[in-house]
Amino acid sequence: MNDKTRVKTVKMVQQIGPVIDWNARINKQFVAGILELKSPDEAKLFLRDLMTEAEIKEFANRLEAATLLSKDVQYNAISESTGLSSATIARIAKWLKGSLGGYRLILNRLASHHSNSSKLSKGLLLSS
Repeated sequence: MNDKTRVKTVKMVQQIGPVIDWNARINKQFVAGILELKSPDEAKLFLRDLMTEAEIKEFANRLEAATLLSKDVQYNAISESTGLSSATIARIAKWLKGSLGGYRLILNRLASHHSNSSKLSKGLLLSS
């Protein structure tokens, strides 16, 4: 690792949050495990073993909220359709517009994946 890469890594860790040590063995193992999933069925099996049904629903609702926010849907409509609090929706909106871009990355990839099989509205693709 060169100095430039080391500085980028430190900055990224600071942005993500210093509470999470992404270099800890167990966190590296967790990320590596996710990257080993090769199909939707494998992902479903792993996520069901990893999380409760309520947690799966919560995370699915958060991704849905990000999708709706990217389409400029009002907070109250998102709250009604997902059951998420306005505070959670505001946090998702902050992350969606934030510098790390995790939600944007996934939404763009999902849109790209879906646009290969069907046309989507322009509103889903977000600039990085």
